[in-house]
Amino acid sequence: MARIRLDHIRHAYSPELAKANNYALREVDTVFEDGGAYALLGPSGCGKTTLLNIISGLLSPSEGHVRFDDRDVTLLSPEARNIAQVFQFPVIYDTMTVRENLAFPLKNRKVPKAEIGPRVDDMLRRIGLERKADRKARGLTADEKQKISLGRGLVRSDVAAILFDEPLTVIDPHMKWQLRSELKQLHREFQMTMVYVTHDQTEALTFADKVVVMYAGEVVQIGTPEELFARPQHTFVGYFIGSPGMNVLPCDLDGGDAIVSGERVKLPAGLSAATPKKRVELGIRPEFVSLVPRGEGIPVTVEKVEDIGSEKIVRARLGEHRLSAVVAEDRTIPADADVAFAADRLNLYADSWLVERG
Repeated sequence: MARIRLDHIRHAYSPELAKANNYALREVDTVFEDGGAYALLGPSGCGKTTLLNIISGLLSPSEGHVRFDDRDVTLLSPEARNIAQVFQFPVIYDTMTVRENLAFPLKNRKVPKAEIGPRVDDMLRRIGLERKADRKARGLTADEKQKISLGRGLVRSDVAAILFDEPLTVIDPHMKWQLRSELKQLHREFQMTMVYVTHDQTEALTFADKVVVMYAGEVVQIGTPEELFARPQHTFVGYFIGSPGMNVLPCDLDGGDAIVSGERVKLPAGLSAATPKKRVELGIRPEFVSLVPRGEGIPVTVEKVEDIGSEKIVRARLGEHRLSAVVAEDRTIPADADVAFAADRLNLYADSWLVERG
């Protein structure tokens, strides 16, 4: 396994785009620790796959360096980096059996025959293809073929890292949960360095120890699922993580208060230091917005109530701004209500970035 250092990586897909300052990756400077399980999470086009391909060696960055431990691998091929990569769609040998596909990377690395058999048998059990071990891969379903791809990446114990590029796209929902659990178990057993690309927050939050959130070619936050939920460093993280996402309300500052649509919200101590010239926004998770009797909070107009089983999502308006609140399933919702914000859960943002408490 390896500690992966991305040293001020920038990438444009042509010199002309670089001259126009049109970078797919604006600048990434971060570290994936040896043995960690990471997810690269973000919307389509944010640079996730570009970054993964730079780590693997399929792309060379326009600027910066990639280091595995203390070794500069920026210009090395994927083979020389000794990584395994699993792609969005299956990459297997249709003319080989399932067993032969799993054994191939081991034979290619000249692993002793005595080790290959047990290792392949173990992987067949883990991916649930024991009964089809001797069938040709061409006759399998798309999700079975992708399970072979996963197995080919995981069967090797000598890799510096295993990279996954949205590998569960073609897998049915039940099998997705099973394979994610298996990946977690393998990581716990072998402490492999794993980097997993996805746009699905459920996949990212259930697989990774740390999630790397990307937006517009930049890493905007790295943290545990709990950190991303409680303290989003950027308004995009607050909006993208959670269902529903964080309420982001444009506001003005007046001393220790935020003014939202003419209503005053008392800020926690130390949150009034944002520069007034910047665009200032208040962030509050729907889980920390409560409904209170009229006259005891900030007046809102309830527009819709969504019953999702164990709780309700209240969609309301605070002036011209939309606001969501999550309340108990048995709560009666009036058409006109006031809301209150949990003061210790309020976040303040200046130009989309979190204002740290002084």
